[in-house]
Amino acid sequence: MQIDRLIEAIDRTGNPTALGLDTRIEYLPPPMLENNTAEEALFAFNRGLIDALADVVPCVKVQAACYEMLGVAGMQLFRDTLLYAEEKGMIVIADVKRSDIGTTAEAYAAAYLSDKASGDGSAFSAFPADFVTINAYLGTDGVVPFLSACEKTGKGVFVLVRTSNPSAGEFQDLILRDGQGGSRPFYEHVGLKVAQWGEALMGRYRYSSVGAVVGATWPQEGKKLRALLPRVFFLVPGYGAQGATAQDLAGCFDAQGWGAVVNASRSLLCAHRARKTGDFASAARDEALRMRDDLRAAISRL
Repeated sequence: MQIDRLIEAIDRTGNPTALGLDTRIEYLPPPMLENNTAEEALFAFNRGLIDALADVVPCVKVQAACYEMLGVAGMQLFRDTLLYAEEKGMIVIADVKRSDIGTTAEAYAAAYLSDKASGDGSAFSAFPADFVTINAYLGTDGVVPFLSACEKTGKGVFVLVRTSNPSAGEFQDLILRDGQGGSRPFYEHVGLKVAQWGEALMGRYRYSSVGAVVGATWPQEGKKLRALLPRVFFLVPGYGAQGATAQDLAGCFDAQGWGAVVNASRSLLCAHRARKTGDFASAARDEALRMRDDLRAAISRL
């Protein structure tokens, strides 16, 4: 199961982080755009980052929207990036936040989680990933097709539970009855459903292939969810450019220092700007190692 591979990769590198490839043209050093198309320059940038970090960062999260806005060539770039990260041994998360029901949800699941996505049954994966992000707002109907794909392939999903954006609480903090005479925030209801959906997809390390997106910008909520969902693995955005610190997100980890992978995007993609150097790969590596040590120190204090 890919959740086991993710945990083993984190253990091997001693680093619970993901490189977030929310890559945009304005993040590239200007010389990279000379004599190259935008897509060529973007792929060279992604490839350089993956080459520089693959031995110290176990996971990559590729944000589909940054590639979709470039049209057909952008989607080829998206696929090429997923494949290159896989080739370099990284665990690959396609950040697509899909949500639908019936045959549409089945098609989304096939595109990212199936090993046979082509109509004629030949071996072909449209956008090969180990995990995808999904939105469960439509309920179980919208999740089951992804669970079925995970059961067949051993891949996984991360379900939006407590997101990192400032307005997350508009819906996620609404207090709802829990059916047992009590009440709890909406995001906790979603988290409990995530745990339920994942019961049949448990890996050897007792974490499920059905994980949760839990924003680092809400430390108290993250700590509550860790206690509420002991077998759910967390994908944690919000570190760095969004303002969360290692101490803020430490509560997302269990007592053994497992249970979460922390995404960093702009702080790695734009590290060369902060260091005022054109060597973006070395700058990203330095920042990744600093982040690793920062997280280790925070987790060790649990």
